[in-house]
Amino acid sequence: MNNKTIPNTIERTLNDDDYIVSKTDTKGRITYANRIFMTLSSYTEQELLGAPHNIVRHPDMPGLMFKRLWDTLRGGREFHFYTKNLAKDGSYYWVFANVTPSFDQRGQPIGYFSVRRKPKAAGVKTFQELYRSMRQAERRTAGKQAALAASARIYDDFLAAQGANHEAFILALQA
Repeated sequence: MNNKTIPNTIERTLNDDDYIVSKTDTKGRITYANRIFMTLSSYTEQELLGAPHNIVRHPDMPGLMFKRLWDTLRGGREFHFYTKNLAKDGSYYWVFANVTPSFDQRGQPIGYFSVRRKPKAAGVKTFQELYRSMRQAERRTAGKQAALAASARIYDDFLAAQGANHEAFILALQA
């Protein structure tokens, strides 16, 4: 997360036909950002290129979601999720994200490609509440692994109550 940016309550939104596109290397450093990404995040191309993608991570986001993102990508699979991002000016914006690993000709990962679009309102409402519970659990639990485990219990119990796994639930919400 960008520790210099102080979040505020101003929300930005994507248009229905907007797509935020970015690419990163295997360490998560931005190698490409499209104009919509720059506009929505309030960062210039020079500020984004080479920066860690978590420059737009909002403090309301639970760490568990990023752990699961990275675990899934390292397993060679794509990951979908709702995420709240932080713009340089402190405003925020929600997106429905798809992050996919890119491979070289030998099948080795060379980076990650992400496309984000306008999220469904029902998805934002669901995840706003869920993420709040998860972040509270992470904050009140000592030790990173224990905090992630506490957050995982909340998320996994929620999914079990829905009768779905992460991917099925996320895609159904965005449909």
